[in-house]
Amino acid sequence: MRSVRARAALGATAVVAVALIAAGLAVLLVLGAKLTDQTDLQAEVTAQGVASQLALGVPYDSLDLPDTEDRPVQVLNENGELVLASDKLEAISGTGSARVRPDRRPGEQPPGEDGDDPGERADAGHGEVSRDEPRFTTGTATVDGDTADYRFAAVEATTGSGATVTVYAGVPLTDEKDAVGTVRSAMLVGLPALLVVVGGVTWLVTRRALLPVEGIRRQMATITASEDLSRRVPVPGTRDEVDRLAVTTNETLAALETSVERQRRFVADASHELRSPIASLRTQLEVAFAHPELLDLEGAVQDTVRLQDLAADLLLLARLDAGEKPGTARVDLSALVRSEAGRREAAGRATVVAEAADAVHVTGSRGQLTRLLGNLLDNAQRHAESSVTVALRTEAGRAVLEVADDGAGVPQAQRERIFERFVRLDDARSRDDGGAGLGLAIARDVAHRHGGTLTAGRAAGGGAVFTLVLPVA
Repeated sequence: MRSVRARAALGATAVVAVALIAAGLAVLLVLGAKLTDQTDLQAEVTAQGVASQLALGVPYDSLDLPDTEDRPVQVLNENGELVLASDKLEAISGTGSARVRPDRRPGEQPPGEDGDDPGERADAGHGEVSRDEPRFTTGTATVDGDTADYRFAAVEATTGSGATVTVYAGVPLTDEKDAVGTVRSAMLVGLPALLVVVGGVTWLVTRRALLPVEGIRRQMATITASEDLSRRVPVPGTRDEVDRLAVTTNETLAALETSVERQRRFVADASHELRSPIASLRTQLEVAFAHPELLDLEGAVQDTVRLQDLAADLLLLARLDAGEKPGTARVDLSALVRSEAGRREAAGRATVVAEAADAVHVTGSRGQLTRLLGNLLDNAQRHAESSVTVALRTEAGRAVLEVADDGAGVPQAQRERIFERFVRLDDARSRDDGGAGLGLAIARDVAHRHGGTLTAGRAAGGGAVFTLVLPVA
């Protein structure tokens, strides 16, 4: 039962079995009811025929009775006394009287009737057959030594002499029982065979449908064992759920491969970036230890600061990769622009001109947004000839921040690559001026975490412009 095929086959067989059993019972019930209706109709016709003869004044001894073996007849008067019965009828039940022979001698007047002889009664007039619906009962009758179940129809009639009698005519239920038994036997034989066919077909169809799943499982097990994320699972091409599962699995493997490769490059680049300032600082300390008079204290402080900044950037990237939420604080982006622009103007670098609209609020982390804006301003001042322009406005319910410089700009082919981690263009490869190549990568990650975008383009004055778009709070 651990197999999906086994559970599917068993479930399908159980469902079909329940459905077939219910349908079989319904068929047997309907068939029995239909055959019973036909038997009732035959018994009613027979009883109506005998009752019509009595209503026409036909004497009892002259009645034209049907075949005794198939249609036993019993006539009772209004007191429930037997008046007439079929010749070969030996026993009867279910009609209200178990007697099969009238209590009178041949030629004697039936009980409850007046007159001299049958001929006089026949001339007395005509009676009638009751228009009421006939009554139907089930009983047994023994005819010529054979006992069987019968269906009886009871029809009331008034004879020509005015006496009220009830005519019981029976029809055997043998044909009904034989037909129902034959159908039941056929169902008992065919149902197990049909269930075996349903179970087998379900097993085969499920097995064929799950073959691609087993192929996917084996390939995933191989990938896990080999740790080779470049491999992909087979796609069956059936355009069904299994096909979509394989496609999604391959997409997941591709994303995982990209993530792992990115992590490997990140570790390698981080190790490389950390090694240089650490080696430089160690060299200066070793020289200072051997020759204190040669200590370059300013260079050691710069290397330490650079090392500290790099560690802070790596820590922030690690938090962003771990899915750190930006928060739901309300941040005044206008005030943030004026504050950061003022700080960098005081630092004596390229002139920073801020054109910020009043009270533009966004939702997120003030610290991360400060780092984003700071990285953009640092990058712009590093590449500007003389000035940096910061413009903030709102468009269609979104805050648009543009940081432009009057430098050489970013080549169009490099405008996406500069947002990759540890990427520095040729004019930014100086470790002292160009940084570690993490500023723009951090800025874009922060923008994405806040539901926004960050793109690079060409400024109106020929330099570079970075456009940040965030949803307004």
